[in-house]
Amino acid sequence: MAESIESLERRIEDLRTAVRRAVIARDAARTRAMRAELRDAESEWEKALANLADSAEDHASAAKSGVPLVPVREQVHHALTLLSVPAAPKLIAEVHAAFYGAGATGIAAGKLTHLRRDEERSFRTARHSRPYYLCSALTAEHLAPARGLLAVSTWPLDRRIIGPLSPRVDFLTAAIRVAERATRMSEQDPSVGRLLWRFATTIPGAAKPHGGVDAVTVTEAARAELEVHAAADQLQRTAAAERARRQMDEAEQLFGSKLHLLRGTA
Repeated sequence: MAESIESLERRIEDLRTAVRRAVIARDAARTRAMRAELRDAESEWEKALANLADSAEDHASAAKSGVPLVPVREQVHHALTLLSVPAAPKLIAEVHAAFYGAGATGIAAGKLTHLRRDEERSFRTARHSRPYYLCSALTAEHLAPARGLLAVSTWPLDRRIIGPLSPRVDFLTAAIRVAERATRMSEQDPSVGRLLWRFATTIPGAAKPHGGVDAVTVTEAARAELEVHAAADQLQRTAAAERARRQMDEAEQLFGSKLHLLRGTA
């Protein structure tokens, strides 16, 4: 049976941690082995993501034929899975419209607010009855819901934490994911180009001198800046995630602490 995309994402996170530890330990043999395994896992993830895109395109074609559109919940999951980081409704809608086409107009901020509340009610009523839940990103300081940011419950807890550096790190990560997806398209839709331009305009070196933009340049520029912030951001997220596991139950780890002050946060 093919490994689920959520399981692959968890494995990739574990392998990245293993690579970092091997590099710190100066274990060259283990570093090479872990990097090779990581490349294989990332290749599997790319294939799974492509299959997800194909499935969404099938839904879009069905919609044009009069079949009901993809539910908003699935649209959001498609977009967040592509981005791999917490995102706001506007970006979620733009990503779905650019890569998955029909039906994306149904994603609106108001709908997503109600959707997140429905997800929480469903989880608290019958935990784990669904393969995934659309949940909240959590602030590192108070472990409360980060305003306007949605995440996926199957992601590691530290990826759903938002610290001081996280908005920039997540922006750069999203830019890389969008650019990588764009490079695999045989024919690029204008909406994809607009989305790439939105990222490129705020990443040094991502836009070409004459005003153009291409996916490879965006990827390289985003990776270069990400190297500057990623390690410090990961330390902050890891510490907050460890605190959340000590102080919060499972539902609170997904949907937040409702802004009451937890021990150790003052």
